[in-house]
Formats: sequence, C-alpha cells, structure tokens
Amino acid sequence: MPSGPLTGVRVVDLTGMVMGPYCTQIMADMGADVIKVEPPQGDDTRYISVGPVPGMSGVFVNVNRGKRSIVLDLQTDAGTRALRALVETADVFIHSMRAKAITKLGFAYEDVAAINPAIIYTNCYGYGRRGPERDRPAYDDTIQAECGLPGVQQQLTGEADYVGTIMADKVAGLTALYATTMALFHRERTGEGQEVHVPMLETVVAFNLVDHLWHGVLAEPEKGLGYPRMLTPHRRPFPTKDGHICILATTDAQSRHLFEALDCPELADEERFCTLDRRTDNIDELYALIVERMRRRTTAEWRERLDHFDVHNGVVTNLGGLLADRYLTESGFFEPVEHPSEGKMLTTAIPVAFSATPGECFRLPPPRLGEHTREVLAGLGYSDADIEKINA
Repeated sequence: MPSGPLTGVRVVDLTGMVMGPYCTQIMADMGADVIKVEPPQGDDTRYISVGPVPGMSGVFVNVNRGKRSIVLDLQTDAGTRALRALVETADVFIHSMRAKAITKLGFAYEDVAAINPAIIYTNCYGYGRRGPERDRPAYDDTIQAECGLPGVQQQLTGEADYVGTIMADKVAGLTALYATTMALFHRERTGEGQEVHVPMLETVVAFNLVDHLWHGVLAEPEKGLGYPRMLTPHRRPFPTKDGHICILATTDAQSRHLFEALDCPELADEERFCTLDRRTDNIDELYALIVERMRRRTTAEWRERLDHFDVHNGVVTNLGGLLADRYLTESGFFEPVEHPSEGKMLTTAIPVAFSATPGECFRLPPPRLGEHTREVLAGLGYSDADIEKINA
C-alpha cells in the first residue's frame, strides 16, 4: 500500500525539464499518484545527459522517480479529450508551459476549473503574470543571470559566474511544492480550489535577497546592499596543510572559541574583533588572519582541534567524495535499487522523515516514455480499442 502524507492525492503533471518535475518528484515520494503527461517525443530532459538507454538520462531519472508516464498528443482531439477525463479525477494540475501555449491547448485555469472546480492548478513560469515578460521563455542560466547571483559572484572573484548547479530550477521547484501543498491544505479546510503562480525570477530574487537586501530592508539602499560577510573574497574554505576546511563562528561566544582554537585567545577582547559589529566591519582582516593560521596544521588535525573547542566546521568534499562519505553511507542516504528494464541504479533517500506517514523514494521506478498510458487510460474507462486510437 502507498505510504506518505500525500497518499490519495492525484497529480496531473505537464511539466518538463527540472523545476516542475523536481516538485512533483517530491510529491510522488510523499505518496501522491503523479501522472506525467508527455508529448509523443517525451520530456526533453530524457535526452540531456547520456544514459545506458535512450530516453532515460541520469537527470531525468533523478527527478521522475515514483511517477507514471502517459503519452498524449495534445494537438489532437483524442489527446485533449483524454486529458480532460484525467483532470476530472485529479487533485492537482501542474504545468510549465508559457501562458499562451497552455491557453491555446484549451487547458488554462478557467478551462480546467470548469471541468474540476476543486482543482489546485499550479503554473511554473519563468516570469510573473503581472509583468511585461510574462510570456518570455526562461531557463536556469537566464534566471540565475537576472536574479543577481552572477553579480554577487563578480563582487567576490571579479568574474560573473553561475552557481555550479541548476539552483534557480531547484529553488523554484521547492517553492512550487510548498505553494501547491499549501493550496491543498486550504482546500482540505474549505473545499475551495484555486490557481497558484510560481514565477522563477521573482522566486529566486527573493531567495537571493534574504541576506543581500541588507540596508534595503530599512528603505536605505544607498547605505549598501549585500551581506558583507558573504561578499568578502576571504570567505571561502580555508586551505590547510593538505586540503581545505570550512569554519563558521558568528556569535561572540563562537568567535571566542575560534580564537582559542587558533592559539590567539587574546583577540576575543581586541577592539577589532570583540563584537559581531566590529568583526563585520573588519571581516577582511579577520579572514586573512584565519587563513594564515589554518595553513599550520593538516585537515584532520584541525578537525579534531575545532571539535574540541566546539567550533562549527566541515571538511570540503567533492562530488565523488559524497558517494564515499562515511556519514552518508552509514545513514543509508544512498540506496542501490534495481530498475526493471534499466538495471542497477543509485538513488538518494528522502531527506525528511515522518513518524506516522513515511514516504518512499522508489515506490515506482522512473518511467519509460508512455509506460503507463494503457494502465491510466483503462482506469478512466477507455477500452483497448479506444486506447489504440488515441496515439495511433
């Protein structure tokens, strides 16, 4: 039997790439019946990285576990009729098309709500509906550029760089998840369906400005934007004799412990570093001092010493190192699984835990294109002959 807090929730998923699929993958982990509606050629993400079988790329597999895939050609009357029938049974309708495209297909919010008034209808867009860019296409790189992240990197390094992961997609996907589940919570209380808008740009700008709005929060942007501790070029993992380690000491007590670990306890009472405000004002000097001290010992020596003085620290780990990490391995975070057609796979565990309604990360394996078309349509009352005609 399915398990998870979203058991019994049916999601009709017309999203592609990563933002929307990441949202619905977590919903599937949490027990929702996610039906991924794909065009005849499939979600483009099926082909963006190499996999052992065409159409089952690593990125696609990683954000589409737990879902059922059906193929519907929404350019045909038969395909749109089938989707309308599916909408009648759904709790959530989520898509990542531009407004003009979804409207032309006949599945704008008003169309879907006319079929199922209690539906939660989530739009995963690049830009908000109120602005002039509402129908402009968006991808992770373009949103990263426009949200200020490369500008922040330029302040740090002199080069306007992207963050080394598809962060805009993933942050927006998590936002779509919480927005959709909040709307479901409201519906549980009131019975009322509604439309939800999740624009990538506004979402990631808000994310970026949590700390960097700085004086702008107090309507004094002329005094400076950006969290100074984040923007000093010295804020980076510290080189040791044989590697790198990260340290974080913010409060006065934490900083006192750090100075003790560095063999310079007297600095805790020095004017430059005695309070958080003074350390912020002199952050470049503070980090330069730490850099010089950290080169004197190995990473393992510093790990032991910093732990002894109760200083927050973490050893720098590369991507390959994650797979060998002792904590992640012993906690069962990486789970070897067997796909019925693709063979051995490795998946990540669900990072959150529920005592009463635990999720399941591989309840269904990532689907092959259209794998569940017959199963889903038969559940809607379609005969075998009718199913054959739909995608003929």
